[in-house]
Amino acid sequence: MADDHYDVLVVGSGPGGATTAARVAETGKRVLLLERGDFLPRERDNWNSRAVFGQAKYTADETFYDARDRPFRPELHYYVGGNSKVYGAALLRLLPADFGEVRHHGGVAPAWPLDYHDMEPYYVRAEHLFWVHGRHGEDPFAGPSSQDYRYPPVQHEARIQQLSDALEKLGLHPFHLPLGVRLTQDSRGRATTDSPCIRCDRVDGFPCLLGAKADAEMAVIRPALAAHPNLTLMTRTTVNRLMTDRSGRSVTGAAVTLPDGSPHVFTADIVVLSAGAILSAALLLKSADDKHPRGLANSSDLVGRNYLRHNNLALIAFSREPNPTVFQKTLALNDFYGPGEHWPYPMGSIQMLGKSDDWQIKAAAPGPLGWAPPIPYGEVARHSIDFWLSSEDLPRADSRVTLRRDGAIRLALAPGNNTEGLTRLRRTFQGMLGKLGMVDTTFARRLYLHKAFDAAATAHQAGTARFGTSPSASVLDVHCRAHDLDNLYVVDGSFMPSVGAVNPTLTIVANALRVGDHIAERIGNDPLKRIGTTR
Repeated sequence: MADDHYDVLVVGSGPGGATTAARVAETGKRVLLLERGDFLPRERDNWNSRAVFGQAKYTADETFYDARDRPFRPELHYYVGGNSKVYGAALLRLLPADFGEVRHHGGVAPAWPLDYHDMEPYYVRAEHLFWVHGRHGEDPFAGPSSQDYRYPPVQHEARIQQLSDALEKLGLHPFHLPLGVRLTQDSRGRATTDSPCIRCDRVDGFPCLLGAKADAEMAVIRPALAAHPNLTLMTRTTVNRLMTDRSGRSVTGAAVTLPDGSPHVFTADIVVLSAGAILSAALLLKSADDKHPRGLANSSDLVGRNYLRHNNLALIAFSREPNPTVFQKTLALNDFYGPGEHWPYPMGSIQMLGKSDDWQIKAAAPGPLGWAPPIPYGEVARHSIDFWLSSEDLPRADSRVTLRRDGAIRLALAPGNNTEGLTRLRRTFQGMLGKLGMVDTTFARRLYLHKAFDAAATAHQAGTARFGTSPSASVLDVHCRAHDLDNLYVVDGSFMPSVGAVNPTLTIVANALRVGDHIAERIGNDPLKRIGTTR
C-alpha cells in the first residue's frame, strides 16, 4: 500500500531515535517511528523500590547469553522513550580530551573522526531540548560552552552542600550535576507549587509518575507528535529484519510484526536504526542476505564488536551524621577524570545517586555492618550517602554482540577491560571519606539488577557500529551512514568509537541532532525552526 511507504523510517524511540525522528519531521516529510514496546503504564509501582528493583517490573522479559552460554536478563526497557524511561537524567558532555586518543592503564581509547568543537553546538541544542539544569564553568575540566544551560542548577540540600564545601576544602572541584528535569525552584531550592518536578527521592532508576523527568517520551516524542501531523508513532511493533534492493546498496524497508501478531512490511527512502547498541547490532546481523552474508553494513566484520558499557560501581557510604537529603543527585566531581598527581592514567568520574531507602539497603548489605551495632535498615538508610563511580572501558574485538544458532543474542565481555582505573578511583574515594564526615566503610549497591561488571549492566551501552573515515576500520561514516549502504543510518550509542567516563545520553542526543540536520538537508527543505531551540 502507498500509505505504508515513508520518507524516513526510524527504528527505536529512545533518545537517539526520538530526537532524529522529531528533527526530520520538521521538514514536513512523512516519518514513521517504530517502537516494539508500549507506553509505560502510569501507576503507583512506578515509585516502588521492590517493584522496580526487586521484581524488575519494567525490565524487558528478555534472555541473553554470555560468552559461556549462561542465560541472563539484560537491563532493557521496551517502552516509548526506551531505556530513558528509567534513567537517572544525568546529562553530561564528554570532555574535549575524550574526542582524541586517550592512553589508559589497560590500553588506548581511539580518537573520534570529529572533535569537541564540532559537537559543541549540538550539545547546546541537546541541553535545551532535554531541559537540562546546570551551570557551565563550574567544572574546570569540562570543555567550553557557547551558551549556558537554559535552567539554573538543581540546588544542593544542606547535607550535600556540606559535602560540596568539604570537597572544596580538600582542593577538589565539585560541581552541580547537570540534570534533565522540569523543575522550578524558589530561593531556597524548594520546588514551587507549580513545578512539575517535586524534588522527590525517586529520580534515579524509577519511571517518573509526574512526567517531570526529561526522558525521550516527555521531552521529545509527545511535543513532536503534537506539532507534526506528518510524524507517526507505532507501538508494539517489532522489527524482525531490514530488507535491501537487488543491488544490495540500499535498504528498502523493514519486515515487522504488528501488534496483532501479523507480519507486515514498511518501506522507506531512508532508514534510521536506533534500537540501542546491542539490539541495533543484532538486527543488522539478523538482516544478512545474499549481498550481505555477514549481516548488513558488515563488510568490515565490525558490526557487534567493540561493545562498550563503562566500568561502573554504585557505592553506599555512611555518614556519621544523619543524611536527611531527599533529592540527593545534585553533585559531581571530575578531578580524577584524566591523568594527574594521583595516577598517570585516567580514573573516572564521581557523581551522586538517588537516595537509598530501607529496601535498597537491605538488598545491598553484605552482612553485619562494621561501623555500628545492628540497627534497622531504615535507620541505616538515614545515614547513607550514595555515589556512582564510572570509569572508561575500552573497545575490544572480543567484547561483542553475536547471534546463537537459535537466533538468541549472545553478549560477550572481554574480562578485566581496563578495570584498574575504577579500582583506583574507589580506593581514592574511600581514602577521602573520613575527611568528608563519613566512616571508612562502603559497599556496592545493587543498582538495577546487577553487581559491578556483570553482563546484565547494559544501561550505558555503546559501540558495536563505530563511525569513522575508513570503511575497513568502521561501520559508519562521519554522518553515521553505513559505508555499505547509501540510505541506512545508525544514531544510538552504537556509533561511539569510545565512551569516556560519563553518562552517554547527552552525546547520543547531540549526535542525533547532528545526523538529523544532515538527513533533513538530504531529503528536502527545512522550513521550520530547529528542534532544541524551545522548551
